[in-house]
Amino acid sequence: MTAAATKVRQLVRPTVVPVRALLVFVLFLLSTVAFLDRTNISIAGVALAQEYGLTQVQLGWVFSAFLIGYAGFQIPAGWLAVRLGPRNVLTLGVLWWGVFTGLTAIVSPTAGHALLALILVRFGLGVGESVIYPAANQFVARWVPVHERGKANGWIFAGVGAGAGLTPPLLNAIVESHGWRASFWFCAVVGCIVGLVWYVAARDRPDEHPRVSDAELEHIRAGIDAATPAARPPIPWRRIFANRDVWALTISYFTFGYVVWIFFSWFFIYLAEARGLNLKTSALYSMLPFIAMTICCLLGGVINDAVVKRHGLRWGRCGLPVVALLLTAIFLALGSMADSAGVATVILAGGAGAIYLSQSAYWSVTADFAGPHAGVVAGVMNMGCQVGGAITASLTPWIAAEFGWKSAFFVAAALAVIGAFAWLLVDPTRHLDQPGLEQ
Repeated sequence: MTAAATKVRQLVRPTVVPVRALLVFVLFLLSTVAFLDRTNISIAGVALAQEYGLTQVQLGWVFSAFLIGYAGFQIPAGWLAVRLGPRNVLTLGVLWWGVFTGLTAIVSPTAGHALLALILVRFGLGVGESVIYPAANQFVARWVPVHERGKANGWIFAGVGAGAGLTPPLLNAIVESHGWRASFWFCAVVGCIVGLVWYVAARDRPDEHPRVSDAELEHIRAGIDAATPAARPPIPWRRIFANRDVWALTISYFTFGYVVWIFFSWFFIYLAEARGLNLKTSALYSMLPFIAMTICCLLGGVINDAVVKRHGLRWGRCGLPVVALLLTAIFLALGSMADSAGVATVILAGGAGAIYLSQSAYWSVTADFAGPHAGVVAGVMNMGCQVGGAITASLTPWIAAEFGWKSAFFVAAALAVIGAFAWLLVDPTRHLDQPGLEQ
């Protein structure tokens, strides 16, 4: 800690709410905005496809372009978060994705190669958004004690459900009133505002923040692994890519991404076209999975930390996601077979909620065993998730067209089972820096 930071700390009155909690809440807002920006195209997708003359498969290519850019830059995003710090990287990322959100509205349907232009713009949006969760995880590793990480990640990823849940009613109203392009401009402006709030409020480390009291700083230091150095050690790329835990998490998160992106990309369209609901009713019904995601993400974080406190890291971090993913598979299978659109929506929403019980565990466990390399390891893991999402964005409509929507959900259920069993290979007590973990 610098002398200047110490002097400022003495002059500034500490906040009643811990600074780390306030910053986690700002990350929740950023996460919410990120999912507004990435899922708005599923709401605008019907109008956009009509205006550009796109088939569902071509619209799937546009969806996948975002995820390919997002997945491809996860590892560089993690590296940047380690090297430049989460404050600067997140701020630049938010401004970047705000620009590309706006560019989506500029592409003219009469321009030559309009489909290619849409694909490139969505790819660029994915590149910008790739920084958010690796950088957030680097923040958690530096700011949040081990026994609070489940709740912290629960709040951060509750923004996923909140953003995706706000998308249908909010953006559908904007689309109906002002056209689909207005929804993209709205998301771009909101994103830039929240990004500037983050830049003003955040610091890379707790000892750099003038509003962190001495008591809070001591609490943070006591709860973070003592073996985690404050300096920036070289990134052990070979050890990361040879690590069994990293591979198991990446495989499991691949299955997670495949399942959840059915809801993000296709659920609104599934309700409108497969279940025969009108667009207004579809927008209301499609909120249910994301409300379930938000609630269960927060609940999963609380359960995660409670089990860690009582039974240790292995049970707390790994037991919950095994149960959650198996429940997800059951809900997806049962929901796809329901005759009533309302019953199907409620059951499938249960599957979306169940899988989000596991969300905080993925990110908490990487901060647990990767320490100073949490951003990079999280980037590797999240790349698997986004590859799964990119595949489902294009594969799901094909399966639905060839074999029916029931088959599409059964494939997702089978992958959820595989993801559950992959968690059995993970041990968060084996730190990445320990020798012999490549086995």
